[in-house]
Amino acid sequence: MLLLSETLPAPPPPGPVFPKVYPEIDQDILTESENFTGGQPYEMFARLRAQAPMSWQREGSNGPGFWALTRYEDVMRVDGDPKTFSSQKGGILMTYGPKESRHPLLFRASVDAMINMDAPWHLQLRKEHMPHFTPAYLAALREKVAAETTRLIDDMAHLGECDLVERLSAQLPLFTLCEILGVPQSDRPKFITWMHYLEVAGYITAKQRKEPQLTPELMKFVKAFNENVAEMFEYGQHMLQKRRADPKPDLMSAIARATLDGELLRNEYLDGSWLLIVFAGNDTTRNTISGSMKLLTEFPDQRRSLMADMSLLPNAVDELIRMVSPVIYMRRTATADTEVGGQKIAEGEKVIMYFSAANRDPAVFPDPDRLDIRRANAAKNIAFGFGPHVCIGKRVAQLQLEEVYRQLLSRLPDIEYAGGIDVAPNNFVHAIRKLPVRFTPERRAAAQ
Repeated sequence: MLLLSETLPAPPPPGPVFPKVYPEIDQDILTESENFTGGQPYEMFARLRAQAPMSWQREGSNGPGFWALTRYEDVMRVDGDPKTFSSQKGGILMTYGPKESRHPLLFRASVDAMINMDAPWHLQLRKEHMPHFTPAYLAALREKVAAETTRLIDDMAHLGECDLVERLSAQLPLFTLCEILGVPQSDRPKFITWMHYLEVAGYITAKQRKEPQLTPELMKFVKAFNENVAEMFEYGQHMLQKRRADPKPDLMSAIARATLDGELLRNEYLDGSWLLIVFAGNDTTRNTISGSMKLLTEFPDQRRSLMADMSLLPNAVDELIRMVSPVIYMRRTATADTEVGGQKIAEGEKVIMYFSAANRDPAVFPDPDRLDIRRANAAKNIAFGFGPHVCIGKRVAQLQLEEVYRQLLSRLPDIEYAGGIDVAPNNFVHAIRKLPVRFTPERRAAAQ
């Protein structure tokens, strides 16, 4: 069983091969993680959709460059055609950097994972996960999520103000993921720390590449980063090997005992599966919970409508997910010369699908920058992808958001974003590290 990390092809020479149909605009913005600390560049995405929907983007002085897709139609076309646009040929990240600057554990695990596989391997592994995402399983999970949401709100309701990420947004997805995986209660706090470091992994790698002489403060952070990443993988290997020997009715056992072509996964693929589930199972839901609070504060009329009719909540969740779009992009690599949106693309060239741009395409979502909880086609958002690689945990994320906002708006009806959002330097996911909120505190019952 070959490792994807050992077969990842060398980057193509600087391109593009074929003439550009559209002009180059807004160069270098999409490749710099620091540019995303103020939120996603929606104005830039709108400009690209209007002037260069198949935009060629350069990657500094050495990168080969890539095609940036910002129209809904084009993103759907590419994500729905895995034969022409491969996840496996180059991985799903924009770049993995030069070999000398790659973090050995993170690079290998980020490549040797189901999300980077094409058929038939992708389908084989996906089937192993499916029993933990069936309607019957999710119905039982919803009861646990509802109870944990109540507990978390109980703990914050008397405060009057707090950081929503610390108190709720980071805690609930962690609880849900650990319930699905079967992680012991005592080990769960470690996951929040690991997520803190994983979200800045790309930024740290780029910083080390640009500035070989790091400041003492950054050197200290890099040391802590490396120690936490090592601890995360050591824990994952320990637990997965434990489940191989003594399986339980949980997702961790399904991952540990999964097979490709009839063989148990190599340890390298176990690392990849562990990284994928820890990151994807935590990050997207956490950031959507936080981003949704900010949106409901910015659109008070929609908030009032939702509170007046909570039957609108499922559609409102789809609309909130559309607008937050926690995963900013996914990459594919062309397997043959092809054409998208009138632009010829050469075999081997990178194609980046900007989900957050597609989800605000006015051709599909009229008045796309406005939250509309009654939007008729809100469920057409592609925040979780499309086609064979659509996120397997999509429904889990939706049910958590439904429970959070059903209870939050009932218990703390005037809760609102208080300013001071902190977003990590990350151009792959919209990673909200801090979101202050304020509300009228609930009065605690007098002690008996």
